[in-house]
Amino acid sequence: MSDLRLRRSVLYMPGSNQRALDKAKTLPADSLILDLEDAVSMEEKELARAQVCAAVKSGGYGHRELVIRVNAPQTPWGEGDLRAAIEAKPDAILMPKVSSPAVLESIADHLEALDAPESIAVWAMIETPAAILNIHEIAKARRDRRTRLTCFVLGTNDLAKDTWAQLVPGRVPMLPWMMLTLAAARAEGLTILDGVWNDISDPEGCRVECRQARDLGFDGKTLIHPNQLEPANTSFAPSDEEVRRARLVIEAFNLPENAKRAAIKVEGRMYERQHIDMARRAVIWSETIAARDAGAGGRA
Repeated sequence: MSDLRLRRSVLYMPGSNQRALDKAKTLPADSLILDLEDAVSMEEKELARAQVCAAVKSGGYGHRELVIRVNAPQTPWGEGDLRAAIEAKPDAILMPKVSSPAVLESIADHLEALDAPESIAVWAMIETPAAILNIHEIAKARRDRRTRLTCFVLGTNDLAKDTWAQLVPGRVPMLPWMMLTLAAARAEGLTILDGVWNDISDPEGCRVECRQARDLGFDGKTLIHPNQLEPANTSFAPSDEEVRRARLVIEAFNLPENAKRAAIKVEGRMYERQHIDMARRAVIWSETIAARDAGAGGRA
């Protein structure tokens, strides 16, 4: 847990919009997805590729994790996107429509053939019915280090489109798929990010959905507008009360008289030893956020 990477807020930025790419350097996002796919029209694909790769190479993004979402390999732009992204050396490359382990194996072959630096990770968009049906096999691809798989990103809009499920408050139609994907991710040690909130005029609605995702167990949420950053950053952080209680639990279990006890009572609640790891996670999460904020000096 000491090397925890914050991914509370993961903001998509359209690669064809140079102003957006520049503005991203000042935004309080944990991670940025510089997009060459859905957010870019066919006429601007080449422009977006050039601008995004130049932005990654030039730097200036501080602590923000940089991820390039490329077009799928079978598209006219996929091969060129992958080559350019590897040359730019982002933190990760996000692959769209990963519906089977074979897609990741093919990408691994491409990365090896193009001599991609080992520092570049692979993220997978989970956005098709086939991906949901194959989700554990996709997650198990992490066991093959060649795939570089580290993160799942839910594409809830595409899932809704392909299944005819409605994007309703509470997301009841989506919950089985979300939890199945989360279980597969956790089983294989992957980060998992929630899909986007579409209504940019309703940041409070975004906050509700962020809190739901956090309660479900997600690491963070993908976002489409800067006004969604604060809801995500606060929702995916432990509250002061959670941290206070977590410290009490850790301290109580560390007392000599509790050294051999399997369960103890703290402030009227029963805690088993398995709760120690949960408490430590809350404390480390809080300390990591505090260190990030202190290092940013209030700027981002």
